[in-house]
Amino acid sequence: MTKTIVLASNNAGKIKEFNSLLGEMQIDVKPQSAFNVEEAEETGLTFIENAILKARNACAQTGLPALADDSGIEVDFLKGAPGIYSARFAGEHGNNQANNDLLLEKMAGVPVEERSARFHCVLAYMRHKDDPTPLVFHGVWEGRILESAEGQEGFGYDPVFYVPDQGCSAASLSKEVKNTISHRAKALQQMTAAFQKGVEL
Repeated sequence: MTKTIVLASNNAGKIKEFNSLLGEMQIDVKPQSAFNVEEAEETGLTFIENAILKARNACAQTGLPALADDSGIEVDFLKGAPGIYSARFAGEHGNNQANNDLLLEKMAGVPVEERSARFHCVLAYMRHKDDPTPLVFHGVWEGRILESAEGQEGFGYDPVFYVPDQGCSAASLSKEVKNTISHRAKALQQMTAAFQKGVEL
């Protein structure tokens, strides 16, 4: 029997990614917009807090189990910025072009060895709104910030994130490759392993 989980996001890229990874486990991931869920205010100060806030909000409004993802990029030279503010780094939420332009501007002239960065993805799964033990999974993807955007795939900061073991930007990777090595893939691998072990869904 297929189980429906609400994803506390309306990001089409994420919905596709989750369904391609969880579909074989008979889990159908639906965006919260399908249930007219009002978005949670992301008032947390960490990826974990924000993921739990979003999952709890989706559970409360739908009565279904919910999965929330809070992710972003941490740049060492910028003391961890943009971090939890990754989606709204340049001011307007979700303006990828403006966010990437601002990041490149702030990193202009910084030598290669000081351009280290990593993507974080925290997934929080809650069975119901009062779930006292949300499942939390954390994936990390190491790389560095490029000097200019490269590649046409992916979304977010992918065009400016260089993946050393692939020799190219995250936006130059095929979806198939990205879906096995990214921060989100790593968090999802942890989650699917937990689900396969029989964690109560």
